[in-house]
Amino acid sequence: MKATPLSNCERRFLLRAIEERKRLDGRQCYDYRNIRVSFGTDYGCCVVELGKTRVLAQVSCELVPPKPNRPTEGILFFNLELSPMAAPGFEPGRQTELLVKLNRLIERCLRNSKCIDTESLCVVAGEKVWQIRLDLHLLNHDGNIIDAASIAGIVALCHFRRPDVSVQGEEVTVYTPEERDPVPLSIHHMPICVSFAFFQQGTYLLVDPSEREERVMDGVLIIAMNKHHEICTIQSSGGIMLVKDQVLRCSKITAVKVAEITELIQKALENDQKVRKEGGKFGFAESIPDQKITAFKMEGAAVDTNNVEEQAEEIITKADPPSEVFAKPILHTPGTAQIGEGIENSWEDLEESEKEDAAEEEGESEATAFECQKMETEDASTMRETNSEPIVLSDSEEEEVVILEPQELLKKTRSQTNSKQENTTKKAFNKRRKKKRPAP
Repeated sequence: MKATPLSNCERRFLLRAIEERKRLDGRQCYDYRNIRVSFGTDYGCCVVELGKTRVLAQVSCELVPPKPNRPTEGILFFNLELSPMAAPGFEPGRQTELLVKLNRLIERCLRNSKCIDTESLCVVAGEKVWQIRLDLHLLNHDGNIIDAASIAGIVALCHFRRPDVSVQGEEVTVYTPEERDPVPLSIHHMPICVSFAFFQQGTYLLVDPSEREERVMDGVLIIAMNKHHEICTIQSSGGIMLVKDQVLRCSKITAVKVAEITELIQKALENDQKVRKEGGKFGFAESIPDQKITAFKMEGAAVDTNNVEEQAEEIITKADPPSEVFAKPILHTPGTAQIGEGIENSWEDLEESEKEDAAEEEGESEATAFECQKMETEDASTMRETNSEPIVLSDSEEEEVVILEPQELLKKTRSQTNSKQENTTKKAFNKRRKKKRPAP
């Protein structure tokens, strides 16, 4: 992950706040962010929100041949994906060091702790077993990914139901949910990860670090534990050296946090199961609180309409009477009417001005037509003069050469000052033939 580095000012501000036992979100040093669990429509689908960090978990299953060295045990597969949708620094389709570390930690927390009874997933020894696949997708990254992923993973496994099967000889029958109720997985305990961030070589300690606190921490300690105070896995990373007392202190804090989170998970599972049995509404859409507005809203105010008539009469009596009342319309010219004061009618003036403009246009058009007629007569006379010239033929046996020289263009402009059209015409040019005899 290539995150945007913090400036020196931001780094000093965060470290100074940690020294003063203060956090940006107002929590105490050992406080967890709010945890919210919501389930999907299908079994084995859930979203866990740890503050603003969100993880989607989905469990699926299929019948596959078992491993040769474990013919009577099912197969567990875990996969965590970090997409650019969660944070711009994540690159799709690339196994980064952070992703590999998180996947290994999830496997140690859920598989190596033996929280799931893999032998109960066997259908036919050596032939068919259930393969349980857990896919985790990070939807939003705001720090402490591993804690949110571990909670989402164990909640999805507890919520999942596999199809019921029956074996008759060598024939295996898989029943649909309509034929038989799905069967839950056999889960022994719930391992949950708790992260601790250390600052200034272990001098200061924070639980559930946020994304900005993770950037300035010196190291992190992750402890996976169940409610029976059994440590499932422990991992320390970073350039810090922890003493025994610090690890014991963190384990005691982990025991308290795991007990609280386990109780929250059990209540969420019970509520979802109760709603499904009663036939109520469930799923992501139903878990969203609907007591929010997306636009400005004003509450309606009650209006008293008992004394409306009396109030209206008082307003009318107190109002000033109109200064002048026109009972009949004023007729300035035929075809027009006016009530009250207004501007004078100017239609007649406009008609006179239009008549004058029309008269001017007619005079101009007549003059233009006369000029055009005169130009056409001149062109016709010129063409006749040109055609009247005699053509002398040569009696010589040599090849006759005729050279045509175009006369200069007669440029005559014709201007028309009509308000609607202005055209400029150019008349065709005159052609003349000149015949030259070759020298003897």
